[in-house]
Amino acid sequence: MDVPFTVAVDIPLVGDERRKNWAKSVTNVDDSLATGWAFDGEFIATGGIQDVEPGSVVLVYGEKGSRANPAIEARVYTVNADATLSLRASARGRAWARTLRDTIEDLIAEISEAPIEQLGWNPDLLRYADDAITEEMNRRGLL
Repeated sequence: MDVPFTVAVDIPLVGDERRKNWAKSVTNVDDSLATGWAFDGEFIATGGIQDVEPGSVVLVYGEKGSRANPAIEARVYTVNADATLSLRASARGRAWARTLRDTIEDLIAEISEAPIEQLGWNPDLLRYADDAITEEMNRRGLL
């Protein structure tokens, strides 16, 4: 049974909201590219709460300054099971993608090899319905 498990994470806004900014849950890296196109995955909105799988690698990109000469910043986070983000790397300037490419590739490999318990998941709970877990927590006085 492959049940997606997500947590509500506050994805930061990097740069200025009037300039280019985006975030992506990165699932694969193309080593032949040294631009933002090297990162495969699903785009997610910045500056608010998004549902993301724990253990995901999230790349957040933003620009500030003038349109002719933007100040670029990119950050790489991993998503924790407790709905927090851990900053793993950051880069500034036009070479941001190549600077972060190897780090992101290493993080994806590390996460894919890690046992599920190390990512903070409890796979035993995935077999129960949400309402059954809530009912049991209420019975125990935890909610």
